[in-house]
Amino acid sequence: MRTLYRRLLRVLPRLGVHVLDLGSGTAVLSRRGERTRVPVGRGADLVTRGSGTYAVTRMRAGMWAVARDRGDPPGPWRNVPLGDTGSVLLLEESGSADERAVQLAAAAYLCAHHVAGVLEKYGVNCVFDVGANSGQYAKSLRRLGYTGRIVSFEPTKEAFAKLAAAAESDPQWWVYPFGLGRQDAAESIHVDWNTMNSLLPPSDYGKGRYRRFAKTRTEEIEIRRLDGVMDKALADLAEPRPYLKMDTQGYDLEVFAGAGDRIGDFVGMQSEVAALQLYEGSPRMSEAIAVYENGGFEITGMYPVTREATTGRVVEFDCVMMRAAAAPR
Repeated sequence: MRTLYRRLLRVLPRLGVHVLDLGSGTAVLSRRGERTRVPVGRGADLVTRGSGTYAVTRMRAGMWAVARDRGDPPGPWRNVPLGDTGSVLLLEESGSADERAVQLAAAAYLCAHHVAGVLEKYGVNCVFDVGANSGQYAKSLRRLGYTGRIVSFEPTKEAFAKLAAAAESDPQWWVYPFGLGRQDAAESIHVDWNTMNSLLPPSDYGKGRYRRFAKTRTEEIEIRRLDGVMDKALADLAEPRPYLKMDTQGYDLEVFAGAGDRIGDFVGMQSEVAALQLYEGSPRMSEAIAVYENGGFEITGMYPVTREATTGRVVEFDCVMMRAAAAPR
């Protein structure tokens, strides 16, 4: 005898409801458009709208990765367990992936998550974002869950306009239209280099690597010392625990010097250090790290930012450093 459930499934299409019967007392009902069943494993199905080709890869028990064909056939896929973390890396085995690009993308992901982790571990409540450009770093922190104060500094007019717009709806994200350095001054900065605007001219190596350095114009900007803006930036924080991020295209040591004795207030820092010099007069990686270590910071992470395609040499690293004495006990 036909059950009430089965009778209902037969009646619903007459009322304009599409029915996809999956069996075992399970059905998918939809008002608009029919649904298609794609088995992906024992006891598991993918329900899709319309037709299409899908590649399904079993990641582990009870977990599948599904990709839709949008022109080229998807997959095949290879899943790589990341140690005993329970996480899995999914790679497309097309043979066309640039291994350098994969490595750099993975490094950027790991660096961002490492920074988010140390900010939480050390109780950071104010991030100094020096060389903010249009706010990419701050937006990344927000996506990863950091809710504390961010104070961003960007001296170039075009980038600052984008930065101010990005921060407009975030009351805990403060922005300032000047740069930081060793002394209060007016300086000329090379612009129209996208995210690589610098107070320093390009080196011969830099000119050979980046065509954007072939043409330039300069813009007059204001530079202030870091120790002169800290009180205002940390205002109203009962127990300030600041973190210093610098990405100033070869000028990070000048920013660091401008903190003076107040560098000791920072529980951690991040700097883009150069293994190969893109700018004239910029410090080499070993010099920069020695200065930071002398300031009481120790490396917790090093992540490649760019590589040479021909030799595989790393051009720059993101270096994350913390003050061990500031770690919560």
